[in-house]
Amino acid sequence: MPATPPLRARDVTFGYGDRVVFTGLDLTASPGQRLGLVGENGAGKSTLLRLLAGLESPRSGTVDGGGDIGFLRQELPFPATARFADVLEDALAAFRAAAARLDALADHLATRPEDTAALDEYGRLLDWAQAHDLWDADRRAKLVCAGLGLAGIADDRPLGTLSGGQRSRLALAALLVRRPETLLLDEPTNHLDDDAMDFLERHLTALPGVVVLSSHDRVFLDAVCTDVVDLDPALGGPRRYGGRYRDYLAEKRAERTRWEQRFAEEQAELRRLRHAVDVTAREVGQHRAPPDNAKMAFDYRGGRVQRQVSRRVRDARQRLAELERRQVRRPPEPVRFAAPPTAGPPGDGPVLTLRDVEVPGRFRLDRLDLDGTGRLLVTGGNGAGKSTLLAVLAGRLTPVSGNVGRAPGLRVGLLEQDTAFAEPERTARATYAAAVPEAAPALTELGLLPPRDVDRPVGSLSAGQRRRLALAILLAAPPHVLLLDEPTNHISLTLAEELSEALESAPGAVVVASHDRWLRRRWPGAHLPLVSENRG
Repeated sequence: MPATPPLRARDVTFGYGDRVVFTGLDLTASPGQRLGLVGENGAGKSTLLRLLAGLESPRSGTVDGGGDIGFLRQELPFPATARFADVLEDALAAFRAAAARLDALADHLATRPEDTAALDEYGRLLDWAQAHDLWDADRRAKLVCAGLGLAGIADDRPLGTLSGGQRSRLALAALLVRRPETLLLDEPTNHLDDDAMDFLERHLTALPGVVVLSSHDRVFLDAVCTDVVDLDPALGGPRRYGGRYRDYLAEKRAERTRWEQRFAEEQAELRRLRHAVDVTAREVGQHRAPPDNAKMAFDYRGGRVQRQVSRRVRDARQRLAELERRQVRRPPEPVRFAAPPTAGPPGDGPVLTLRDVEVPGRFRLDRLDLDGTGRLLVTGGNGAGKSTLLAVLAGRLTPVSGNVGRAPGLRVGLLEQDTAFAEPERTARATYAAAVPEAAPALTELGLLPPRDVDRPVGSLSAGQRRRLALAILLAAPPHVLLLDEPTNHISLTLAEELSEALESAPGAVVVASHDRWLRRRWPGAHLPLVSENRG
């Protein structure tokens, strides 16, 4: 069987209306390579996957190769009345047909071995069957369903009775069972628990074909990818980085250092050239008086000096114009806290305490002491009470029983999962200005909202943009205790990395509730696991 041809995009340009997403994009993915797409929300990750799948057509350029391509759709193309088993049988249909055809050809060749056309077809089909592991397809279907947490679903269960997460996992399972030569996956870890993600990581790394995926799960990217494609790089166009996600991070840090160094060197050269144009090049020979007996010589030399000055000024102006034209932009400031709280609660003891606190059906906690610089990570499954605990700590929810103690003058800030503002008609800029000190940096300087969005009403911003605005307020006016509920949701991987680093130097106490595996594995402080009160 011929080898799977590489999946290629050549000089691709694509856009929606007046918005250009890609210009001159080149990408090649060969069998055995697993490419992870990263970049800001809106950078074009989903668009590129749809282009590679043939679901979108480029304005110019070509997309080809990849052999049999499978694209993970967010919704199953089946009616609600279809059964769970129908989806799996559809995924196995090609295997069933190939097995039946192989049997028919074998019977035919047993009586007519001289039929070269049938022999050639049998050889091609046998190669396909071996490459797609045909005889293990049924066992693989059971293993995939079990690995993705679907083993307990009855075969005759109608799809309309499944939850959204179950349908999403079934769509992924059907694609893995079909085992196409090229897999295109857009956020495949949505709705997966830790065990299912571990299974998916092992499954994908064992595949011989092409895999191109996007994901916000950094542990998943690090475990699966052989290359990372950054669609929103610091300089230039989209760039490909070899290695795992951690290798990509190391190279991005080195790239950032080189960018900062180049910017500093160019700014120094610009200052030197401007000084040369304005001052230095004009100073040559201006302060020497000619001797009385050398008037004619001085006039001659003076003319020559003036020509030299003119040439130096002209050269300096040319170099200045060229450098001003090609200079790199200033690197964006990384996320950081603007300043420590202006006044902290007195004393060195705990600033927040909980004793025998209970919110029935959500969580119960016997004891919690948080000091003024404490770091606490709260984990647990859905329904374990993580968000409820943060609401109690923030004073937005009063527990049914128990005591909550706060130091006098304590200011607590909470970044909620679903951020809303009291005046939705007010612009982002005005909302920010009303919430932070006068000396705080301008909203546009923080890099959390693009300039085009700062004067939009907050009510018209997306959920992710509203969270970024709320985060900007907390960074510019840090509270004594910072509470963050799933802080890496709805933000880019770059911003998630910067926020994690900023939290290490946050001026007060920090409590984070998160399911983010990358953050959890690198958390430097204390850890509080919660268990669902409804676990049965």
